[in-house]
Amino acid sequence: MNGPLVTSLGHAGLRIDAPALRMLCDPWMSPGGAFLASWFPFPDNAHVRTPQVLDADWVAISHEHLDHLDLPLLQGLSPSVRLVIPRYPSREMRNRIAGAGIRNVVIELDAWERFALNDRGDWVTVIPELSPMCHDAAILIYVDGHAVLHTNDARLSVSQLRRAAEEVGRPIDVMGVQMSGASWHPICYDYPPEVIERISAEKRSGKFRAVTRLLRSAPPKIVMPYAGPPAFLDPAVAQHNPTAQHPGIFPHQGQTLEFLRERLPGQTALVLLPGDRLHAGSGEVERDPMWADFTFDDTSDYLRAYAQRRADEIAAVHAELPDPEPDSRLAERFREHFLDLGALSDYFLQRIGMTVRFEVLGRAGGTWDVRLGPETTEVDLSPSDRVPGYHLTVEARWLNAVLTGRARWEDLFLSLRIRASREPDVYNDYLVGLLKHADQDALEAVEDYETNRDPAETVVLSEGDREYVVSRYCPHAGEDLQYGGIIHDGVLRCLGHNFEFDLASGACLNARCDPLQVTRATAPTLQ
Repeated sequence: MNGPLVTSLGHAGLRIDAPALRMLCDPWMSPGGAFLASWFPFPDNAHVRTPQVLDADWVAISHEHLDHLDLPLLQGLSPSVRLVIPRYPSREMRNRIAGAGIRNVVIELDAWERFALNDRGDWVTVIPELSPMCHDAAILIYVDGHAVLHTNDARLSVSQLRRAAEEVGRPIDVMGVQMSGASWHPICYDYPPEVIERISAEKRSGKFRAVTRLLRSAPPKIVMPYAGPPAFLDPAVAQHNPTAQHPGIFPHQGQTLEFLRERLPGQTALVLLPGDRLHAGSGEVERDPMWADFTFDDTSDYLRAYAQRRADEIAAVHAELPDPEPDSRLAERFREHFLDLGALSDYFLQRIGMTVRFEVLGRAGGTWDVRLGPETTEVDLSPSDRVPGYHLTVEARWLNAVLTGRARWEDLFLSLRIRASREPDVYNDYLVGLLKHADQDALEAVEDYETNRDPAETVVLSEGDREYVVSRYCPHAGEDLQYGGIIHDGVLRCLGHNFEFDLASGACLNARCDPLQVTRATAPTLQ
């Protein structure tokens, strides 16, 4: 049996065809890009946006990021197309769909809930990340006796991948994996170039190793790196394109494929470019002739021509979001916005406990301080003598997009249209979480998850002849440290999100996080 036909739509987009199924997964194909016209699919997938490709019965969408939730594309689909999405604590994804005027039937699925797609035994389910701090989910499709695991941005645990294989009763046939992260750190931070290079290399390596460990735990028949890097076509952010080259933070598919083939020599791995088709049963690939002469080696000319093709769309976004006038009440609306945010969660305020300074560039801008916690929220619209923990620089036009609801904070961060610094240089997940969710239900879900975890289950990890007994699950996002933890020089690094813990004290070294429970460390046995 040849199995379903899987067609790459570019980025994380897939089309799945079988005798009784026509499904799109995370199609991102609109010419306007995403995140304030900063991101565009790489390479260009315009040639696959055809009526034939968009003719489907189902669209499965993993999460609300606009390089996955393509609202203009969904607006153009037939009203008969049904949308399948995960049920997250926040209704933001549903709100974005409704706010775009999309009236298609939306089916929300709980974790591991099977939904029948037809009467032939095909079904779909969703696998959200363990921690509700991140609203990302994999989509598992069982079709024509085969399994396609579309992981997109979700960081699955070993136990989740193993369960996925158990759910379908066979090894996963095709698994898409994201190995090019979506992060504004360190490339938007005011670090020296050598520090940016070092941190980028560490993040790249950590991501590669985490995916490799995951694949070893339950090897799929075919693994396909996808979902990045994007192309940055606006001249204002085009300096980030070289970060696709080694050792940059956004590796391209050629580099990820080389790594997988080197580390997992027995694993079939391949890259599909937009329009390429894979027969999931046989592994046969039909290559789109569009890419006969394409290479990842030097893309400067390609990106230059691509940017020219999208220049009108980029200019339109700038025109739609002009620099606010001095009388636009930007500062007052900024104050109201943060006072509202600060009232959403005492739990988050207590864990932020810092001043965030905003340097807003433009006619209506200024230097504004926001004191978030530990008890209250204060906003000072005049320069103060407070020492900020974070310093963010942003153009007034982009900040105004957030304040008016045209964009969300995470859209702004992912656009890379910011500059940032922090002192001390320690990541605060709660600050980012408050801004990116800005939703009481979502924040309460994080609080419930973190305060109700049972740290009693432990695992023994070793470095040389020294053993450590630690809580099995990372206190940040619940990664199983039996498979996702590595130790070097007395420091445990969780490969899920690169949080590091001192094994002498359990303290998190590079982020604001509850300590790791280290219950015992044994010295070497003397003979």
